[in-house]
Amino acid sequence: MENKIPYKIYLEENEMPQAWYNLRADMKNKPAPLVNPGTGQPMTAADLAPVFCDELIAQELDETTPYIEIPQEIRDFYKMYRPSPLVRAYCLEEKLGTPAKIYYKFEGNNTSGSHKLNSAIAQAYYAKKQGLKGVTTETGAGQWGTALSMACSYFDLDCKVYMVKVSYEQKPFRREVMRTYGASVTPSPSMETQVGQKILAEHPGTTGSLGCAISEAVEVATTNEGYRYVLGSVLNQVLLHQSVIGLETKAALDKYGIKPDMIIGCAGGGSNLGGLIAPFMGEKLRGEADYQIIAVEPASCPSFTRGVFAYDFCDTGMICPLAKMYTLGSGFIPAPNHAGGLRFHGMSTTLSQLYHDGFMEARAVPQTEVFAAAEQFARVEGILPAPESSHAIKVAIDEALKCKETGEEKTIVFGLTGTGYFDMVAYEKYHDGKMDDYIPTDEELQASFAKLPKVE
Repeated sequence: MENKIPYKIYLEENEMPQAWYNLRADMKNKPAPLVNPGTGQPMTAADLAPVFCDELIAQELDETTPYIEIPQEIRDFYKMYRPSPLVRAYCLEEKLGTPAKIYYKFEGNNTSGSHKLNSAIAQAYYAKKQGLKGVTTETGAGQWGTALSMACSYFDLDCKVYMVKVSYEQKPFRREVMRTYGASVTPSPSMETQVGQKILAEHPGTTGSLGCAISEAVEVATTNEGYRYVLGSVLNQVLLHQSVIGLETKAALDKYGIKPDMIIGCAGGGSNLGGLIAPFMGEKLRGEADYQIIAVEPASCPSFTRGVFAYDFCDTGMICPLAKMYTLGSGFIPAPNHAGGLRFHGMSTTLSQLYHDGFMEARAVPQTEVFAAAEQFARVEGILPAPESSHAIKVAIDEALKCKETGEEKTIVFGLTGTGYFDMVAYEKYHDGKMDDYIPTDEELQASFAKLPKVE
């Protein structure tokens, strides 16, 4: 059987998932509800209606339905780039001299360059179905903004993107792709919104954060008729849509009778990680199988490994609902590292609960080591990975080298969330020796924790 496993395992079109998997349905300890910061009470559908699309609110609050059918229009769009390949990293295994078997699920085979399109097309579909004029959003590395601009273009929706300023400046070509698809792109924080003006007054010259950009996008959505806000990570609805990654991965592995020992994903807000691990975590929760599941985050923004499990605002401007999650504090603005998509101060409530309950582990890695792993991978596997994805690559290589030392033949699966062709400024800084590894001090984090809202 070993020799029959191809380099790339593709599913047939008729083997694509027909429904998203709602991981929360199998969780005994459900994620804590979103809380209205004004009343201190759980957010209702009516509370969320001014911000989100109606159908997406229903998905956000649904904790009992295990499978939610994917509408035919979305399945038809998925067929343009799905199913995506599960790749056996034979060349990497040989270079490492490891007995480990390494597989990666490659999500970079679409113009957005990442997995983000899986949820973007779903959210745009529901916005169009509701009869909206357009949507607003934030983006860090630009992958989500690109994906959403593509989805909105497909459904003839207006798209307003607030891009974290440091990424806006580092990645001008990513910005131009968004504009090509018709989106307006504004560096955040900006002077266009009240919350942006406030943040700039308090932090002159700030490079911005996802929390800042979220605040601006929400303000614009709630003050312009016919608009709603959409988010590319963190929310339960996003993890639901991204479950197509894990469902396809598991189907491809099952096709060849392969059972992974460990599943590794990069973690910023949780979209990729939550999607990749969903069906495997479901088996784990139901007691049907066991896997070692590892979340990998940047040492400069270590919400899992150094954050606290508490209610916090999802945005810097403190206008969004409170979520119980692993957080560094909504006012925490991370160092301007090059993994823009992993610079959110908190983590998905679903993943936070699973981590808190011991169903997964987390590791934080510095960016110079991440880029060394990215370069090593690119030279032998032929794909230039995104900085975000390279966090998972780094730990996958670490684990494969441990197998080399012990002689264990473990099977490792990781998520290659996207390509890094718009991240060449980052690669340039790494090659020129100008990249540093800023890691927040305990004192900085404690100062941020002290400002957390008081919620029982």
